[in-house]
Amino acid sequence: MGRPSVFEFAGGADAFRALAAAHHARCLADPVLDHPFSRGTHPDHVERLAAYWGEVFGGPARYPGGHTRMLRVHSGAEPGDGMGDRFVECFVAAADDAGLPTDPEFRALLRTYMESAVAEVFARAGTAVGDGLPTPRWGWSGPQT
Repeated sequence: MGRPSVFEFAGGADAFRALAAAHHARCLADPVLDHPFSRGTHPDHVERLAAYWGEVFGGPARYPGGHTRMLRVHSGAEPGDGMGDRFVECFVAAADDAGLPTDPEFRALLRTYMESAVAEVFARAGTAVGDGLPTPRWGWSGPQT
């Protein structure tokens, strides 16, 4: 039997739900990160976020609209006020809040993924997002091709 997927190692869908809830709470509590939420979020935001991250790390494809939708939702993001770094730090701290495994390789992978995701969102700020973009998949060695 091979190594479990990152999704399985983290604890599956329940772990990603806990991570999404913890991250959302941290963003709302942050004086810079709460601004994007000031106009409200989808009622299923936390569940959708958990589904997206779960899919990225090897879970089932359950996020409606895939990577294209995620990028379109965030296409207006601007990197001002250290927002990207704050977002990553909230994500890393949320992994603790959610009780995810503390394995150093796993935690480094989570940070690297989120740094990459934030960089991609900011790089696309103000640009059109094409249709049908595949959701990135990350394994133990990083992004999968």
